Amino acid sequence: MEIHQLKTFLAVAREGSITRASDQLCLSQPAVSAHIKAIEETLGLTLFDRTPQGMCLTSDGRMILPQVEMTLNAHREIFEQATRIKGQLSGNFRLGIGCQTAPEMLGELLTRLADRHPDITVSLTHSSSADVIQAVRNETLDAGFYSEAGESDPVFDTTEVERFGIYLTAAPGMVDLSQPADWQQLAALPWICPASSTCCGRAAEALFDKYQIRPAKMISVDREAVTKNLIAGGVGIGLLHTDTVRQAQLSGEIEVICEAHKAARVLFFTLKNRAGHPLLKAMNTLLCEMIAHH
Repeated sequence: MEIHQLKTFLAVAREGSITRASDQLCLSQPAVSAHIKAIEETLGLTLFDRTPQGMCLTSDGRMILPQVEMTLNAHREIFEQATRIKGQLSGNFRLGIGCQTAPEMLGELLTRLADRHPDITVSLTHSSSADVIQAVRNETLDAGFYSEAGESDPVFDTTEVERFGIYLTAAPGMVDLSQPADWQQLAALPWICPASSTCCGRAAEALFDKYQIRPAKMISVDREAVTKNLIAGGVGIGLLHTDTVRQAQLSGEIEVICEAHKAARVLFFTLKNRAGHPLLKAMNTLLCEMIAHH
C-alpha cells in the first residue's frame, strides 16, 4: 500500500463520501475509488459499506482506522524530524483566515514570519469561520484564525489573539432608545445576522433564547462591512464588533441598542495532534511575541 492510498482511506472515512473526499484531496472520484479498491484487495477486507447515503466504515474498517492514523502521523513526523535536523525551517504553511480577522494583525504576523523564517511560504485562504474550521479539521489547512463567542472545540490547540465585544445596533432613529428595549418590537424588525455557527450568529441566538423571541425576518450576511452598511441604511438591526461600532458611532451611522456579548475572542488554532509541528510552533511563537508586545 502507498501512503497516498492511506490518505485517501482516511479522507473517505472522515467525510463518509467519495465526492467530499475527492474535493478535499483534489483527486477525481474514480481515483479515490481506485485507491479504496486497491487497499481492500491488498488486505483482502471490505473496509466500507457503499450506501445511498455515502461510504460507511465496516467493522473491519473501524479496526484498521487507528493504525492508518498512526501510520500517517509517523510518516508526517519523519519529515518534521528531518526539518529539525536541518535546523532551517522551510516549506509551505497553509493558513485560513476567517471573515473578521483583523488585517493589521495578519499583516504584522506575516511580516515577522518573513523576517524570521524567509524560507517559509504562506498560502492564505480567505473564507467563513465555519469553512476555515472544517478545513483545519480535515488537515487541508495547517492552521487558521476565527472568531469565537463560546468555548472552542477540544480537538483544537488555540491561542487567544484578542478580545472584542459584540453589540446589537440600528440606524439612528430606527429604534426608540429612550426606553428599555422592547424585544417583541425588535423581533418584528429584520435582523441582519450571519449563520448561527459563526461568532455573531451564536451571540444572536443567545439573545433569542434569553428574551424568548425569534425575528420574523432574517437576512444572512457573513461580512461585517456589508452588515454595517445595511444597518446604517435602515434595512434592519444587527450585530457588530467593538471597533466597527466605535467608528460607525463617530460618523453618526449607527446607534447601539445593547451589548450582546462582552468578550468574544479571535483565536489562532490548529489540531492538537499537530501543534508540535515546527512550522506551527514557529507561527505560535511569533503570535505570542506580538501579543506580549501589544
